[in-house]
Amino acid sequence: MFKKVTEAIKQHPTLSKVLFFISVLGPGVITANVDNDAGGIATYSLAGAHFGYSLLWSILPITVALIVIQEMCARMAVATGKGLADLIRENFGVKVTFYLMLVLLVVNLGNVMAEFAGVAASMEIFGVSKYISVPLAAVLVWILVVHGNYKSVEKIFLMACFFYIAYIISGVMAKPDWTEVAKQTVLPKVDFNLEYFVMLVGLVGTTIAPWMQFYQQSSTVEKGLSPEDYKWVRLDCVVGCVTAPIVAAFIVIACAATLHQSGIHIESAKDAALALQPFAGIHATWLFGLGLLVASLFAASILPLSTAYSICEGMGWNEGVDKRFAEAPEFFGLYTVMIVIGAGVVMVPGFPLFKVMYFSQVGNGILLPFVLIFMLKLINDREIMGEFTNSKSANLIAWITVFTVLALTLIMVVFMLKLGPSS
Repeated sequence: MFKKVTEAIKQHPTLSKVLFFISVLGPGVITANVDNDAGGIATYSLAGAHFGYSLLWSILPITVALIVIQEMCARMAVATGKGLADLIRENFGVKVTFYLMLVLLVVNLGNVMAEFAGVAASMEIFGVSKYISVPLAAVLVWILVVHGNYKSVEKIFLMACFFYIAYIISGVMAKPDWTEVAKQTVLPKVDFNLEYFVMLVGLVGTTIAPWMQFYQQSSTVEKGLSPEDYKWVRLDCVVGCVTAPIVAAFIVIACAATLHQSGIHIESAKDAALALQPFAGIHATWLFGLGLLVASLFAASILPLSTAYSICEGMGWNEGVDKRFAEAPEFFGLYTVMIVIGAGVVMVPGFPLFKVMYFSQVGNGILLPFVLIFMLKLINDREIMGEFTNSKSANLIAWITVFTVLALTLIMVVFMLKLGPSS
């Protein structure tokens, strides 16, 4: 029976290609979608509630930048068979790598705390105390990775991506003015004031984060993809980098069509979910809350995993989900410690979680330019990349993207430091 099915597939080239792409699918889609985490959902909710549809136009250029940056990671992975931290250590030295990894650890730890805070907030919508939801979530994500293998973990992560459809449904249920949505998506209407500009650079900062480059490259390597698979790896990357901003757009649309129209200001994604009920019904609130829960659990798994990959690669330690605890104690130890600390602080009454989240975003802004510069130096080195170096046109697009991201990131950091965490 299996032989007949295999022969039938071979006789249909299109079906064969589709099935092969499905087998390659993973790192690109997972990396891009997990960036719609608790902090990202909060940012998009605030953008829609406070500025209506006026920031929708920014999602198009952000998508282009995301594709360019993540595609370079995918290409380095298949060309070298090594993770980004590994390449940085080999080409820039252990000292540089150590300090880079130290900053990454601190920044990502703050982000992990934010994800468990997202779990707590989402379950409170359904009446579940954080003292129940957070410990259960921590145990769940720990078991998933420590007792799983790469294939099983990847399948669960891919399934989690489908839950983001909850935000698309919420956006439709909000009954927006689709003509106005289309108009403001393609015709920028910029408000030249500080609050608008800070939100604009915040959207960029929450969409392109340093951990993404490290995770995508490491997971592509662990999946065992080769240069022959490159066109499919690139497609996986593009699909992820397009679907994630679509979800972000619908979060903005849902909040713009309801909360902004009624002049309701919010402070968090939980506020947005609860505030949707009078306008789009209890089911929209539940969908929004479910999306926040899945996104937070998703990111609470990926961020510690990305950090463990990066640090172990950078320090030359064994790493990988397919390894056993005894084979890679540093890898699983780091993963465990980040989950314990991230979940633990959310349980502490009065812990200044907002300040931790705030400074982790500042850290993201400071770290991202260095990561992008390292990437461009590596990808243009023919000894490292061979035929996979950037072409002149690709370099032009990449550098324009990088300088734009650098400028916006710098502005974001300056504004955040100037305004302070109390704002």
